[in-house]
Amino acid sequence: MKNIDIKILNKNIKHKKLFPKYATLGSAGIDLRASIISEINIKPNHSYLFPTGISIYIKDMSIGAIILPRSGLGHKYGIILGNSVGLIDSDYQGEIMISLWNRSCNNYLIHPYDRIAQIVFIKIEQVKFNVVQSFSDQSVRGKSGFGHTGQ
Repeated sequence: MKNIDIKILNKNIKHKKLFPKYATLGSAGIDLRASIISEINIKPNHSYLFPTGISIYIKDMSIGAIILPRSGLGHKYGIILGNSVGLIDSDYQGEIMISLWNRSCNNYLIHPYDRIAQIVFIKIEQVKFNVVQSFSDQSVRGKSGFGHTGQ
């Protein structure tokens, strides 16, 4: 298990109940919470940027983090990430912010410290481009684009 530095920006998060952690032994993601002091209503088809009260510093260039929606919020209430997926680079040290978008037709209340997203750490492979005039091998797909295989 890798160690990632975390800075607590909201003193209330130091409580064991609110500290970011895996919910189960098999969890891939760690829940992130809305670090707010009062309810915020997300109106239909509107988005809102929520602070999490934490920042992390990954340091290791071979690791990144992605912010993903919580499936229950998306399926049951239409609350998804405003940017689809968030990416945290290894050298980012600012507060983690979560953009939530209400794609439903109903208002949705976010309460202080509600779990609103999840963070997953992933391996990163940086590449160097090699400029060529043509590819040495032709793939089965070739130049076919979106939807080329049908439904």
